[in-house]
Amino acid sequence: MDRIYLDHAATTPLDGQVLEAMMPFLKESFGNPSSVHSFGREVKKAVEEAREKMASLIGAGCEEIYFTSGGTESDNLAIVGAARALRDRGNHVITTSVEHHAVLDTCLSLKEEGFEVTVLPVDKYGMVDPESLRKALREKTILISVMHANNEVGTIQPVEEIGSIARENDILFHIDGVQAVGNIPVNVEKLNVDLMSLSAHKFYGPKGVGLLYIREGTEVKRLAQGGGQEKGTRAGTENIPGIIGMAKAMEIACEELEENTQRIKALRDRLIQGCLEMEAVTLNGHPTRRLPGNVNLSFEYIEGEALLLSLDFNGIAASSGSACSSGSMNASHVLLATGMSEQTARGAIRFSLGRHNTGQEIETVLQVIRQSVEKLRSMSSIY
Repeated sequence: MDRIYLDHAATTPLDGQVLEAMMPFLKESFGNPSSVHSFGREVKKAVEEAREKMASLIGAGCEEIYFTSGGTESDNLAIVGAARALRDRGNHVITTSVEHHAVLDTCLSLKEEGFEVTVLPVDKYGMVDPESLRKALREKTILISVMHANNEVGTIQPVEEIGSIARENDILFHIDGVQAVGNIPVNVEKLNVDLMSLSAHKFYGPKGVGLLYIREGTEVKRLAQGGGQEKGTRAGTENIPGIIGMAKAMEIACEELEENTQRIKALRDRLIQGCLEMEAVTLNGHPTRRLPGNVNLSFEYIEGEALLLSLDFNGIAASSGSACSSGSMNASHVLLATGMSEQTARGAIRFSLGRHNTGQEIETVLQVIRQSVEKLRSMSSIY
């Protein structure tokens, strides 16, 4: 049985060109970039070239790129590090109800240190209203954290507008850009952001490596004690093969962005159209301001987990929501935040398409979905 992968929001396969770029740094070039000898200097040079390449791809300066272990660490460093650094200016932080737990839980954890946290509501599409954010500002607001694109429903937030509000009020603005880079154009200057988190494995790079963009002059206190790597902001020996691979993956993603976007959008729309032709199926997330590969649907009268298992039995990989929350029996906090009932939220499935998916695969998936939903509803006591 041929398997079909539609869970690219969870992770993407490693690109062959990325692996090729990493190989020398897994074998021959193994030096520690902090070492002063030739082995170290050789690797240090490659790391700085990767830093410069990635900075240019997101409109940043190379001195504004800090390497981390991935999106979660970048989010934690940005939020906790910035809040602690600015504590003498205020203690109020704003975020939203649809953030990934790496942001939402981190913001809420700041309450234990005496910070006050406002969690903004969203509309039925999972969209934040910039004016509601403006009204939530206080004299002591020091940080705003809003994700660029939602990992579950794919809604793209008005981050440029929110960034303008933050700048007008001299407040730091962090975005979780994990789902955005590689899927939509990202430029830190145009988006008016001060901090941005990325993770390589979301755009066909390796797992275990990410970066945090920190606008020059922005104060961020380090979280881990140890060496003075990354200009003293992030201690620990850098993941050299990962960094080299991340730079190559980002380069490919940016070069192929327009072509892949158009093709993936067409496949996404076909999948949405085919599913909406079925009875009692609704599209979650914004109808137009959504990621090119995101399809999030609620199938009434059945449990999403049951449909997910049926799809998996037929070789189709999808998700019931965030991969980081898999195994949880709770309904998605993102879907509930949009005003959806718990029962409807439990019937939701996320399909996230990638660059290797084909039209034939989408037709196969539609056929399996129809058969699975019909079978599950025939066994449902509430249908």
